Amino acid sequence: MTMLKKLALSAALAAGAVIPAVGLAQVFPAKPITIVVPFPAGGAADASARIVAQKLGDNIKQPVLVDNRPGAGGQIAASAVKRSPADGYTLFLANTGSHAANQALYSKLSYDPEKDFEPVIAVVQIPQLLVVPAASPVKTAAELIARAKAHPGSINYASQSVGAGGHIAAEILKSRNGVQINHIPYKGSAAALTDLVAGRVDFMFDAIPSSLPFVKDKRLRALAIDAPKRSALLPDVPTLVEQGLTGYEASPWFGLVAPAGTPQPVIDRLHDEVAAVLRSPDVLSRLDEMGMTAVGGTAREFSDLMKSDTRRLGAVIRESGAKLD
Repeated sequence: MTMLKKLALSAALAAGAVIPAVGLAQVFPAKPITIVVPFPAGGAADASARIVAQKLGDNIKQPVLVDNRPGAGGQIAASAVKRSPADGYTLFLANTGSHAANQALYSKLSYDPEKDFEPVIAVVQIPQLLVVPAASPVKTAAELIARAKAHPGSINYASQSVGAGGHIAAEILKSRNGVQINHIPYKGSAAALTDLVAGRVDFMFDAIPSSLPFVKDKRLRALAIDAPKRSALLPDVPTLVEQGLTGYEASPWFGLVAPAGTPQPVIDRLHDEVAAVLRSPDVLSRLDEMGMTAVGGTAREFSDLMKSDTRRLGAVIRESGAKLD
């Protein structure tokens, strides 16, 4: 075979290798997509996923389903997606716990947040409220801390799950103030809020969408918001910073990742479609109404966020001594 023929053959093979990838992007998606959520239905994570899924399905003309698989700090859901075919049809709603805090909380995870997944796009960030039962004598964050200091080991706080935003925020409060408080993890916000309203636990950091109705109907009292500024939904609730408490930035974020090995054209298509969803006025309006902030950005920026929070929250967790195995 002459050198000219070899070059021609190499070029043809290279072109052939490109065609399937391009064709894949053009035909994807050809069937329903599933977003696996590591929390039960009814919480903020579930709400954000369903808002995005509905609009995404309308745009791509394929059903986008939400599959709730709570438990084990997100490991059940993450492991299921990790084992799924790397074709873009099964996605995981990664979050502050599953893809940042868990690496410090567990000595061994059933998945590797970096190696087992491909980042697609950050979806939302959700400020948290520091809430107590309506019957609680505590009126401010400072009073809560003072009460915890006065009664070491007697104050219980709820969280959505181990490693979730509410858990991390309370651990920051614990370590920064040297208080002894007890962690009661739940499988999602709904169950935790039920016990908080009933007074079976003393306080909780919880995302605005799930805790807001309880604050509005005066079953819970909001002491503060974990955000740079007050929320338009609760303008009378001060930020933690306004109350002299800094360094409590633990508002959970949620974003989409795909199994490792998912073809780049599919990742790109998913990113572009979800980015368009997050720019949609009706989606932005629904998110605003629930106190959520659309994030978006590139897949690389989402990857950087996960790595940054892994380091930052890992330091908080190690300082607190929290461990789950």
